[in-house]
Amino acid sequence: MSDVFNKVNLLSADMKTATSGGPRPLYRVLDSRNGEALLEGRRVVMAACNDYLGLSGDPRVTQAAAQAALRFGTSCSASRLVGGTMPLHEDLEGRLAAFLGVEAAMVTTTGFQANLALAPLFGPGDVVFSDRANHASLVDAVQLGAAEKRFYRHSDMARLERQLSAADPAAGKVIVTDGVFSMEGDVCRLPDLHALAVAHHARLIVDGAHDIGLLGAGGRGVSEHFALPGAVDLYTGTFSKCFGSVGGVVAGSAEVIHFLRHTSRAMLFTAAMPPSAVAAALAALDIIETEPERRVRVFEVARQVNEGLRALGFDTGESTTPIIPVRMGQTEPALRLWQAVLDEGVFTSGVGFPAVPEGQALIRLSLQAVHTDAHVARILDAFAAAGRRLGYTCAPSPAPVGSQRADADPILAAAR
Repeated sequence: MSDVFNKVNLLSADMKTATSGGPRPLYRVLDSRNGEALLEGRRVVMAACNDYLGLSGDPRVTQAAAQAALRFGTSCSASRLVGGTMPLHEDLEGRLAAFLGVEAAMVTTTGFQANLALAPLFGPGDVVFSDRANHASLVDAVQLGAAEKRFYRHSDMARLERQLSAADPAAGKVIVTDGVFSMEGDVCRLPDLHALAVAHHARLIVDGAHDIGLLGAGGRGVSEHFALPGAVDLYTGTFSKCFGSVGGVVAGSAEVIHFLRHTSRAMLFTAAMPPSAVAAALAALDIIETEPERRVRVFEVARQVNEGLRALGFDTGESTTPIIPVRMGQTEPALRLWQAVLDEGVFTSGVGFPAVPEGQALIRLSLQAVHTDAHVARILDAFAAAGRRLGYTCAPSPAPVGSQRADADPILAAAR
């Protein structure tokens, strides 16, 4: 007789390697703040946190969260639909809609749920075209929908064009993509995606988890970065990166948001975003709108680290953002390098399957505006020492070029 629990022995080879007795990058307990972390009594540089603007520890954000908890309690204890909506939720939705230049926004409890909330849009007779490097939550949303699925090679616009051309002209078509890809740190090819969407009468949905708050002179994400207002039909996003909080958002036309409010199971059947998290996101939005120097700083940190790693011979791919991969290929050498870098006092993310395809393991650095020049030096010194100790030599990756460059934003270029 079969036992459903027998699957516990079916972990992938990469996951078995990462969870065995050797280097263990997963589920480590850390106390992290201001670019550093306390790990098992030892203080290390924290280079695995997506708090790009350093707002989760900003006193204005933490005080707003604390005051909201004292006033409204720790939980709404109900779904948004039936009693969990507070004035704070509507304040944040209105602010975000205005910030992104759209008609309406819908706040969800997590960023993952913001993407799952898209599923009702993907119905029978529709076709969804999804970049293979999209975040797992966007992949799950596509799988949950009833539409036909088409996955194209990462940022392969020629492949996407062929797929769009081969689709039934009468079908409803939608392209879904990350704005900034969470593992490789490269930016979506929005001008090309927009042109293809227009040519093939498709809608364009962008997950702005890693670019809203970060890219563009005002932090409004990829559409502002590429100076293409109106190119994106629907945004999703999260508050767990640039907003120093937790929660998610879907933003676009009032008609679409109204539809999703009443059809998305990820919205209907979950407790509302806690008041403290909403207040924190509102305070963070104030800072995002008024302190562009934070974006300038994090891109300067990213430039120094990326150039330094390339000079050391590490392959950092096409990254132009504060997400920097050190591409290793196989899981075992990646984990050895991860441990050696940690031994030198820098905590990074060791990433293997299923977060990346098998055979494409990497170490991911997530950099922050609160990282100092001393932190940058410690990161580069750690990789230099770890590489020497392990005898790793990697072919340097070419400098990213073209319209994807995130540091092409005028406000960021002015900081050079």
